[in-house]
Amino acid sequence: MKAQGVVGAIVMAAGGLCPLVHVPIMGNWNYFGIDPYLGSIFYVFVVLALLGALANKTGLMRFSGWAVVVFVILTLLAVWFKTHGAFGFLHFKKLINLASGMVKFKWGWFVILAGALLMLTVRKEKKAFPLDPNRPLT
Repeated sequence: MKAQGVVGAIVMAAGGLCPLVHVPIMGNWNYFGIDPYLGSIFYVFVVLALLGALANKTGLMRFSGWAVVVFVILTLLAVWFKTHGAFGFLHFKKLINLASGMVKFKWGWFVILAGALLMLTVRKEKKAFPLDPNRPLT
């Protein structure tokens, strides 16, 4: 079991529960507040990372790290486009920018990316060769 992989998966899971977006009047949203399907897909990647850490599969952990990074970028783009497109009923450009500017990104994204960075930096263990009993130590 790789401790770094387990810690990375736990940090990613905690980051998904942290506030990601602040919407006025409605409050802070985590991944499930943004969209339950996105939250479910995100936690599938977290479970894959945890399984990779428990099974000592470096490739699965690194895949999960990259998948979470790509998924976070896609989610950030989706939230940005949704907020800028949701106020299309307003006919003034300044009002659209003002209304979409009220939706703020929060600090939870950094926690998720920190956990993904831990998953990406996991390396394979080097195999140690046993000492030859006939060879003298020098």
